[in-house]
Amino acid sequence: MKTMLIASAFSVAALSWGTAAYADAGHSHGAAKGKQEAHADAMGKPGKAENVSRTMEVDMNDAMRFNPAEIHVKRGETVKFVVKNSGKVKHEMVLGSMKELKAHAEMMRKMPEMEHADENMVSVDPGKTGEMIWQFTKAGKFDFACLQPGHFEAGMKGKVAVK
Repeated sequence: MKTMLIASAFSVAALSWGTAAYADAGHSHGAAKGKQEAHADAMGKPGKAENVSRTMEVDMNDAMRFNPAEIHVKRGETVKFVVKNSGKVKHEMVLGSMKELKAHAEMMRKMPEMEHADENMVSVDPGKTGEMIWQFTKAGKFDFACLQPGHFEAGMKGKVAVK
């Protein structure tokens, strides 16, 4: 029985890792470098502080909302996001496609202790402020969300319109 439990746990861990690498191409949870670059190409790339053309303040709160929830930028613009967590629980702002965000939110429900440290996201403890710099090189509509377990499902998401 003990051997069966250990084998089952190993199988679940192996499957979860494979799902993380596939579903989370924009994060470094085992994703191949080529996949990370493809994700960045879809909406832009990490920006450099010396190229910041605008600073945008974003508030995250325990009503599971971003303020503002819709952001407009110009193609080629490098934006410094100053992200404040005015709530009492941890929140994060993750840039990505809706497909990637949904898949990653599902993974976060299964592995809530997972930590993030990628350039397309900022994770902020209660009462704290974080920063993210992003250059939007492609025109289009992109998404952002909080992927802490249950937050995405509660509606904590927004849009970035790049013209």
